Amino acid sequence: MYKNMGSLDKTVRLLIAVVLIALYFLGVVEGVIGTIAWVVAAIFILTSIISFCPLYAVFGITTCKTKSA
Repeated sequence: MYKNMGSLDKTVRLLIAVVLIALYFLGVVEGVIGTIAWVVAAIFILTSIISFCPLYAVFGITTCKTKSA
């Protein structure tokens, strides 16, 4: 699996995940919306860790800087 996410993209996703989880624990979002927030946060954390976004692959997007040979 190749990397298609750059460091800025990964950082932004991790920050969004932290905000979503904080909103859940602060009681701002709950119920179905809270569950959706948890799922989105988990996906953002997972894709940030592995530096691969399946949607980017489908649309041919890459934010990862590659070195020229």
